[in-house]
Amino acid sequence: MSENRDSWQEMMATVQAFHDKHDFKNTGGEELTYRVALMAEELGEISSCVTKGKSKHLLAEEVADLLILLMGTGIAAGFDLNQAFWEKMEKLMKRDSRMVNGRIRVSEFRDME
Repeated sequence: MSENRDSWQEMMATVQAFHDKHDFKNTGGEELTYRVALMAEELGEISSCVTKGKSKHLLAEEVADLLILLMGTGIAAGFDLNQAFWEKMEKLMKRDSRMVNGRIRVSEFRDME
């Protein structure tokens, strides 16, 4: 690992090295339905941290697990997650927000007539 820990490229290279170390490509670790199941598991762990009032440190660790899985899914599926992020943010920034059940919601609201 280099000293540039704020670099997206360094983060992706580190996740790629993790995939290579464990040969995910040839051992099922990059199979997308498996990765979705792992992400659902991590969301459950994040939910547990929040609903059970666990420490912020543990919450951060679980969110980091999910981020690593998301980054690895970009590797496994062959897309540039950085590019996808910026393209999606451009769309999101143009969307309106509404209060729905007392909470803010940003969406492509499709009102039914």
